[in-house]
Amino acid sequence: MSLNSIIQYFVPKDRKFFPLFEKASGNLIDLAEALNELVNTPDIEKRKKLTQDIEKLEHIGDDITHLIFLEMGKNFITPFDREDMHSLASALDDIADYIHGSAARMELYKIIDITPPIIKLAELILQGCIEVNKAIEELKNLKNIRLITDSCVRINSMENQADLIFDRAVADLFEFEDDAKTIIKYKELFAAMETATDKCEDVANVLETILVKNA
Repeated sequence: MSLNSIIQYFVPKDRKFFPLFEKASGNLIDLAEALNELVNTPDIEKRKKLTQDIEKLEHIGDDITHLIFLEMGKNFITPFDREDMHSLASALDDIADYIHGSAARMELYKIIDITPPIIKLAELILQGCIEVNKAIEELKNLKNIRLITDSCVRINSMENQADLIFDRAVADLFEFEDDAKTIIKYKELFAAMETATDKCEDVANVLETILVKNA
């Protein structure tokens, strides 16, 4: 092994890790935007196409997560704790999984009537993904800690709103819907969408841990 190769092995791979995290968070915005488009179109065929697009974007997220883990295995020094990097990559991947899961449930359960809680939850998921992306983009230099913490606060607020909408939507289902199958279908969908917002909060929690250790 050449001296240059040895030096490169011990240099933190900021040029590799941070762009990968930014790609992952940027991909989440694409996913959330596609989900919002899906819940706001009455065209069934267009919904199917958007569901396929969301599945492809979720696979892209899986590939990015795999690359992050691969780079962690190859490099001795990482920008911050390996445990935190693993937690961050996993949490970002979880958001993608639950956005995809929400779209898949709509198609599998043949949910035609898109109710206001579904639209509002999709909006909140997008808000969360935008804030996640903002925070991730600031992570590479840690000079603007306030921007990261502000995004984390907004993510927590968004998740609280999602909890309230979920609880109200489920309560209304039990009060106004008599068909058991319909109740189960919509409750499963609400749960998947609300969990996507929970996963945004998981990202915020990991980011706050990184700030405490590195700021």
